[in-house]
Amino acid sequence: MEFGLYTFVERTPNAVTRELISPEQRMANLLEEAVLADEVGLDLFGVGEHHRPDYLVSTPAVVLAAIAARTKRIRLTSAVSVLSSDDPVRVFQEFATLDLISNGRAEIMAGRGSFIESFPLFGYDLNDYDTLFSEKLELLLELRANERVTWSGKHRAALKDQPVFPRPVQEPLPVWIAVGGTPQSVVRAAMLGLPLAIAIIGGEPRRFVPLVELYRETATKYGQDLAKMPVSINSHGFLADAEADAVAIAFPQYMEQMGKIGRERGWPPPTKAQFDHGRSPIGALLIGDVNQVAEKILYEHELFGHQRFGIQFSVGTVPHPQMLRAIELFGTKVAPQVKQALGASVAA
Repeated sequence: MEFGLYTFVERTPNAVTRELISPEQRMANLLEEAVLADEVGLDLFGVGEHHRPDYLVSTPAVVLAAIAARTKRIRLTSAVSVLSSDDPVRVFQEFATLDLISNGRAEIMAGRGSFIESFPLFGYDLNDYDTLFSEKLELLLELRANERVTWSGKHRAALKDQPVFPRPVQEPLPVWIAVGGTPQSVVRAAMLGLPLAIAIIGGEPRRFVPLVELYRETATKYGQDLAKMPVSINSHGFLADAEADAVAIAFPQYMEQMGKIGRERGWPPPTKAQFDHGRSPIGALLIGDVNQVAEKILYEHELFGHQRFGIQFSVGTVPHPQMLRAIELFGTKVAPQVKQALGASVAA
């Protein structure tokens, strides 16, 4: 199994101290986090795209290129690229350039995004939400498959035998489909033979089992090679040397940020009971000490048989020293413990 971190690069007031660091300092912290993730042996570092004041990165490829110049082996991905409101040609060019800078470590995680600010910003109609993504994904895959492209669609100017450069190191440049629970999106990924990343940020992970089964059944039906179609489970969590410390650090930040998003969407405020259930052995949150987080990953592996696990530590503003410690524990303790357990299970 591969292990990764992903972040939306939040810049919000600390829920306890109310301190708000500068954008420059937050970006410096991010680079330090990514370098440490590389040093402790993690496999992937992902940066999300947003266009709002509480998240700092609107152009993941630019930030990932800065990380590429400071790291040696860790793979670098968007988490996600909001393909619906972007130009697939530019997305491909940006990540092909990142692939060259990183010597073949770039990935695109394409999704429709969890927020809608980019649609009016770039002049798109939310009524076209579904068709925008399907059409632009079609073009992105055409671009990665061919150096010269002829293509036409509804939402972008046509291309006629147009050369598109630069070309990446990797052929093909990896493209994952990120979903939040929509069966149609799962079926699309399966039909196209693309890897699937599922965001599980609430409720109980077992309710997503039918989606993974649908993905693999559909892929088999369409003659796809499942060996080339890994599944990633992406979840919220936090890690500290002691369970009490992990809870004390994560709880106020998580509640404030999730409450803020909930108010924007008309949801009821999160409760301590929901938080505690999320932390339970069958819940979606991975918050605790090394053994607790490792056991939750193994539980989810029993459900999904997934090949990659990604965790978002920064749900709300976590103090930087504690963030670095969480990354260190994840890379040096949790990942080896899970790999050892999975290896023993296979051997048995």
